[in-house]
Amino acid sequence: MADAVRTDAEKRDAGAGGGLVLALDQGTTSSRAILFAADGGVRAVAQAPVAARYPQPGWVEQDAEELWTTTLATAREALARAGVAAADVAAVGIANQRETTVLWDRATGAPVAPAIVWQSRQTAPLVDALVGRGMAEAYTRTTGLVPDAYFSATKVAWLLDGDRELRRRAEAGEVLFGTVDAWLLWKLSGGTLHATDVTNASRTMLFDIRRLDWADDLLADLAIPRAMLPEVRPSSGLFCATASDLLGAELPVAGVAGDQQAALFGQACFAPGEAKNTYGTGSFLLMQTGAEATVSSHKLLTTVAWRTGADVPAQYALEGAIFVTGAAVQWLRDGLGVIGEAAEVEALAASVPDSGGVVFVPALAGLGAPHWDPDARGAVLGLTRGSTAGHLARATLEAIALQTKDVVEAMAADAGVPLAELRVDGGAAANDLLMQIQADVLGVPVVRPEVTETTALGAAYLAGLAVGVWRDQEEVRARWRVDRRFEPTMGAGARERLVGDWRRAVERAGGWATP
Repeated sequence: MADAVRTDAEKRDAGAGGGLVLALDQGTTSSRAILFAADGGVRAVAQAPVAARYPQPGWVEQDAEELWTTTLATAREALARAGVAAADVAAVGIANQRETTVLWDRATGAPVAPAIVWQSRQTAPLVDALVGRGMAEAYTRTTGLVPDAYFSATKVAWLLDGDRELRRRAEAGEVLFGTVDAWLLWKLSGGTLHATDVTNASRTMLFDIRRLDWADDLLADLAIPRAMLPEVRPSSGLFCATASDLLGAELPVAGVAGDQQAALFGQACFAPGEAKNTYGTGSFLLMQTGAEATVSSHKLLTTVAWRTGADVPAQYALEGAIFVTGAAVQWLRDGLGVIGEAAEVEALAASVPDSGGVVFVPALAGLGAPHWDPDARGAVLGLTRGSTAGHLARATLEAIALQTKDVVEAMAADAGVPLAELRVDGGAAANDLLMQIQADVLGVPVVRPEVTETTALGAAYLAGLAVGVWRDQEEVRARWRVDRRFEPTMGAGARERLVGDWRRAVERAGGWATP
């Protein structure tokens, strides 16, 4: 009887009446399933590693079947760990590694080639060729992307160009293409749905981000048959029901987004100018820019942030990719041996009051946004006899923060909206000293949420909104809670000196590998 007088929100928060949402987060290094309650809290987590193969220098492949089987296994494990039945789950959401390319047989559902991972550089000659025939501007104008082997388009073309029979079958609609989300949707639906969402479509380099449809002129340029492409749908809405034998019941799959857009949604960055940074091996910084696609004049990417329904406009974002952030800490550990574990960098950096004039440019794989200098190389400047491992550790944290500042300034200039605060997630967001340095360098607050699993949370929110677990984005925003807010404490003069030294160092590191 007491339950009868509880509010709908209280029932949802308790997980009653199917108020749980299962997020499937299929990433480059692991597949994870996270079960969220309606209050945004985590009920259960399951994770399984996925392997990558490197058949030639610069090539990166994965087994698409492994991406699927680990996703299914972790979904089942998360439900088991929470001790809930499939009937208690209101919806399923998907977040995925973006740009990775899967081709499979429509009839059998079997992959017809290895999955080519977003990191793979094997299609760089095709990018050079399209630039050479004067098509780069057309791709950027239509897709918001800078032509690169990073995206899916040339991966598909490379596979078709290398196999005449595969091309014939693709033209006949017998072979299907999808990014990882589309592959998972096909498997979850029992082979009845070939679809993707607008965020993943926008990362293929084949999608008109304003018309929200595949671009026929770009398909023709790369000779990619439209028959093999998935249907493009909003990020929130009913995609399919899971086949009943997979999870114990037919569950609605109701939310899909690429991992970085999902994290932006999970951080409740719903207003133009709101931004998040995900600190991983590299960092991805996205700023929501509203219903108009902002053209970058500072070498950032324009991408679809999400679309929450067929009757609402898409929202857009500017994105800056920083190649080396957490990887710089890994280099301190593995390359120099100055720390034994990555987590030790915070204490080592805190052992000195500042970097003692040491500046580290971690261009270990070139420089990403907004510099886009593949020939830049790592540099440590300002060393003296008094320099210590502590100074280098602190300079490493400063470098992570300063690279982020470069992207933030480019975004603010493109969007015409100053950054009020930066929301953070990812592994390095747990480093309090780094977060304080980030706030000091930016001169605005840095805000870490209670739930830092924002990629999976964003997928859960998109799915839950579609089935009524959450009423609207305002309720989602209310669910977002702050763990800690880092306020800037550095004076303007000290900040200017630090930024000035950084920019001089970047200039010296730039173009180093150029003959």
